[in-house]
Formats: sequence, C-alpha cells, structure tokens
Amino acid sequence: MLVYVHPELADIFAALPERPADPYADIEALRAGFRALMAPQMGPDPRVTVEDAVIPGPDGNNIDLHVIRPADAAEGEVLPGIFYIHGGGFAYGELDGPSPMARDACAEARAVVVNAHYRLAPEHRFPAGVEDCYAALRWMADGAAGLGVDPDQIAVAGASAGGCLSAAMALMARDRQGPAIAYQCLLIPCLDDRETTASRRNVTDRRTINGPSIRRTWDNYLGPGRGETSPYAAPARAEDLRGLPPAYILTCGMDPLRDEGVDYARRLIEADVPVELHHVPGAWHFFEGFAPQSAIAKATTAHWLRALRTALRP
Repeated sequence: MLVYVHPELADIFAALPERPADPYADIEALRAGFRALMAPQMGPDPRVTVEDAVIPGPDGNNIDLHVIRPADAAEGEVLPGIFYIHGGGFAYGELDGPSPMARDACAEARAVVVNAHYRLAPEHRFPAGVEDCYAALRWMADGAAGLGVDPDQIAVAGASAGGCLSAAMALMARDRQGPAIAYQCLLIPCLDDRETTASRRNVTDRRTINGPSIRRTWDNYLGPGRGETSPYAAPARAEDLRGLPPAYILTCGMDPLRDEGVDYARRLIEADVPVELHHVPGAWHFFEGFAPQSAIAKATTAHWLRALRTALRP
C-alpha cells in the first residue's frame, strides 16, 4: 500500500525506530520514554505563570492541577478559560510540569488554563480518568470567579486520549446539565473503540502509532471482558450529538484515528453543531512531538490555537 508522507517529514519518518508490538507491556518504560521525548520542550516559559493546586477527586482520591495564566494578566482581569486534558493513551502523558500544549493555549488564546492530572490506566481504568476530568472541570466552573475566568467562555481541549476525554466532557456536561462549555477542541482524537474504519485497518507501520496499538490502548483502558462501551469512554458511541458545543477537530493522514475523527465531524455537522475540520495530509499521530521545528508542525499548531482564540474571543 502506497503511503503519502509530507515532504517536510519524510526524513524524520524514515529514521523513526519501530515501536514495541505491545506498547503497554512495560508501562513505566512507556511513561519514561514520553517524558524524555518531551523534555526539550519543558523549559521555563516567560509567557505564562503556573500555580499548582490539589482538589478532591470523585473517589476519595486527590487530583493534581496546574493553573496557567498569561504572564501579563492584570490583577482582577477576567479571561476566557480552557480546560486542557493531556493525551497518552489514557496511560501516560504526565510531565514534570504543565503540558507545552496547555502553555501554548494559555499564551496564544490569552486564557486561564487548567491542566489536570487524571488517574491513569491500567491502575485506574474507565471511568476513573473521565470522572476525574469532570470533577476538575466542575471545580473550574464553580470557582470561575476566584480563578478570574468568564464562566460563559470555558472551552475543553486535548490531544489523542485527551481529545477523547474532551469530547466526553462535552457529552457529560450536556447530559448532566453543566457546566456550560463554549467550545471543544479535539486534536487527533481517539473516539471509537471499534475497528470499523479503513484507517484503523490500514495504518500498520510500527514506526508510528498504528491500528494494532490503538486496539491495545482500548484494551488497556477498558479492561478485559468488557461489555457494552459507554459513550463517555468512546464518544463515537453516542447516538445523539445534538446540543453539543461548537467543535474544532484535527486529523492526520497517516493516523489510524483519522477516519473516526472525520466521521465524528460529519455526525456533528448532521446534528447541526458548528464544526471546523482541519486535516494534515502525510502526517502521523502526534507528529509535532517528533518534528516540533518543522514548518508544517508550526502551521498546524498555529491553526488550532487560532481557532481556539477566535472561538473564545469572537
């Protein structure tokens, strides 16, 4: 099968090592490897200030948060809010500090960002992580005045598993009558535990996240012997998408999650939800982490940040 690789990414793609057949066989190695990949992007960021917080979780647990503000925010200034959820297959993605994507969202959208550390699988399978996120989102909305956040201008955003959890937040907030969400920014989202799309079947190269690794991601998150999957686990399972907030969805051509992202955008459109779909041909899942200085990575990041800023500051 011929695979189109973006010309700017061809050399980087060719040099990628193969990933393990089962990426979750050694969870601690997986977590350490992601930290090492992201370490060059974790230096001080003069654009923002960061405060740490700990809040009660839904099961007697604690949830660690980073509250990120623009460094030039004036005392008492009320800003839009973004609840940013990190990715990592529901099993990794925590860093020694806030996500660089969360910091970018804060600086470029000029918003207060809450970046939550939710419980991870396999130690804590569904619904632990999604309920942690909902509790933290509820905390942000309920405490909006103290955080300097406009409660009518709160977005949810995240990449990969974080995109899944962000879509789940939109569904949960609709079904549980709050909190109000103004926008959902779903970046390369993992939305469907089923294997029904061409991209899930055809993206098999082990140098990148592929169809078989996505299957193992869902097995790790949902556990063995699972029954019917909740739409709060896999939002593509939701039968009714009406009444959800406007959405931005990012997909990539070499991503096994490509087709489910495109299909979710189509279903949102059919449900009369405003949607912007941005597709990057010839790029793989989370290619920006491997080629952050490439022009296509910078353009892709600038595009979703601009959409988020425009949605929160119409």
